[in-house]
Amino acid sequence: MADVPENAPQHCPGTGSSDAGKSSACEGCPNQTLCAAAAGPDPAIEEIKEKMSSVKHKILVLSGKGGVGKSTFSAHLAHGLAEDEGKQIALLDVDICGPSIPRIMGLEGEQVHQSGSGWSPVYVEDNLAVMSVGFLLGSPDDAVIWRGPKKSGMIKQFLRDVDWGDVDYLIVDTPPGTSDEHLSVVQYLSAAHIDGAVIITTPQEVSLQDVRKEINFCRKVKLPIIGVVENMSGFICPKCKNESQIFPPTTGGAKKMCSDLKIPLLGRVPLDPNIGKSCDAGKSFFTEIPDSPATLSYRTIIQSMYPSW
Repeated sequence: MADVPENAPQHCPGTGSSDAGKSSACEGCPNQTLCAAAAGPDPAIEEIKEKMSSVKHKILVLSGKGGVGKSTFSAHLAHGLAEDEGKQIALLDVDICGPSIPRIMGLEGEQVHQSGSGWSPVYVEDNLAVMSVGFLLGSPDDAVIWRGPKKSGMIKQFLRDVDWGDVDYLIVDTPPGTSDEHLSVVQYLSAAHIDGAVIITTPQEVSLQDVRKEINFCRKVKLPIIGVVENMSGFICPKCKNESQIFPPTTGGAKKMCSDLKIPLLGRVPLDPNIGKSCDAGKSFFTEIPDSPATLSYRTIIQSMYPSW
C-alpha cells in the first residue's frame, strides 16, 4: 500500500484511513501523532462529550512534582464533597503507572465489572464512585509498563466507557508532570467543559519551580486554574500546639508565587501523621480525626472552591 510508511507496524491502516493514528495497530508507532493529526479530530471526543453530559463539574488535580500529596488531596476532596448525601461524587485515577487511589480509598482487591452500559465503577459510599487502573491489575505490586499511546487509550476508555451515571463532581487525579496523561485528559474532555484544575504544591522552592511549569501548561492548553493548595505547610504539634516549619518556604512559598502569578491560593494544609495513617488504612481522615487542624484546612479549601462554580 502506497500510503503505509516504511517503518509502520503490521496491520497499519494507512495514512489515508480515518483510523490513521487511532487503531490498536498504531500504538507505539513513531508516526502515530502525525497520522492522527492528519486524519482529523478523534471521534472519541464527541463520544466522551455525550458521556460527560450527565457530569456537572469536572475538576483535575495536578502537581508539578511527585510526593506532594496530590492523590491524598484528591481523595479528601472526594470524601469532603461526598459528605453532602444529596451530591453524587466520582473519583477517576488516571495515574496509570502509580495508581494509589484504590489503597487510599480502602478499595484494594476490588475489580471492575462489565454491564450493558459499560464498566461499572467501584463504590466507597452510595454517593462516591471510584475508577482506577489499579482495579484491572492482578496484584497491587504489578507494574504497568506502557508507552504513551496505550496510556492514552486507557484514559479514553475510562472517560468513554465507564457508566458514571448522573454525577455532580468528577475529580480526576493525575500523575505528576505535564505529559501524555495530562494532554490526553485535556484533549478528550475538550468538548465536555472542564471546570478547571487544582494544583498541589509544598512550600519549598524545588516544588514551586515545577508548579510554575504546571501553571504554564494549563495556560498553554487553555485549562482554567481554580487555585493552588499548599500541602505539608508547617507541622502543628498535637500536644503543645506550636507550629514548626518542616519544609521552610525559602522563596515565600505558595502565597508569594500565587501573588506573583495572580492565581488564587485556596489554602494551606499542615502536616499531620494521621493523614498518612488514614490513607494506608483506606479510611476517611474527615471521620477519623474530625477536629484536626488539617481537617479544618481541607474543609476551608473545599468551601473556598465553591465560588468558582
